[in-house]
Amino acid sequence: QVQLVESGGGLVQAGGSLRLSCAASGRTFSTYAVGWFRQAPGKEREFVAAITWSGPNTYYADAVKGRFTISRDDAKNTVSLQMNSLEPEDTAVYYCAAGPIYSSAIYYSRAYSYWGQGTQVTVSS
Repeated sequence: QVQLVESGGGLVQAGGSLRLSCAASGRTFSTYAVGWFRQAPGKEREFVAAITWSGPNTYYADAVKGRFTISRDDAKNTVSLQMNSLEPEDTAVYYCAAGPIYSSAIYYSRAYSYWGQGTQVTVSS
């Protein structure tokens, strides 16, 4: 069993930065892929970024490529999402998720076994 807790959300002006963290409990976390998803009001949950346990390899949605960076520290059971050059379109609730996922499924929310409660990110124009 893995429990995930997100932190670091908040209100920021366009062009600003935020760093989200996902803290995990459970000794198998280091062998799981971890992803970040987001959901804006009235929209479906969408993939943002993910990182595998081996490599590790990283994956990004086109909308955030070059602006967001995902990283993991398995010694601290933490995955971070550094978000730079934020835009109003990035406003959403951000969720971290984890699971024993092959890279071919890493973009799909249904592949993840464990989810956090989410943290709100609001970018003002």
